[in-house]
Amino acid sequence: MPTLTDATLWAILNDELADDAVNRLVWDGLGYRETGQGWDSSAVEPAWAEKFPEPPNFIESRPATVQLTRSIPPADKQLLKEELGFKGYTVDQLIPRLTRRATMVSWLLSYRRRQGTEG
Repeated sequence: MPTLTDATLWAILNDELADDAVNRLVWDGLGYRETGQGWDSSAVEPAWAEKFPEPPNFIESRPATVQLTRSIPPADKQLLKEELGFKGYTVDQLIPRLTRRATMVSWLLSYRRRQGTEG
């Protein structure tokens, strides 16, 4: 799994990192752990574990992405702009796949801040 650096986050935004790797970064932050027999969600917040006992594919699941957005603290909502200088996608790029990746990066930035690490 890639490390949570600014370069990794830009690779996500630029659609240069595989969907599976991007999902795994978020799953790890949420507390999902892969075992030899499936997924262990005992470290996942109860609201997540109840709704998603197995980690969701955020690229394909609008409900999971909506919940991810809601879980970003208000103070962290602008980290894409503040920390990465991300100006957003152009109109022709506004497709669910890319906007969900931006949501995942926003969540990962918030997670990284809560962990006390910077890119």
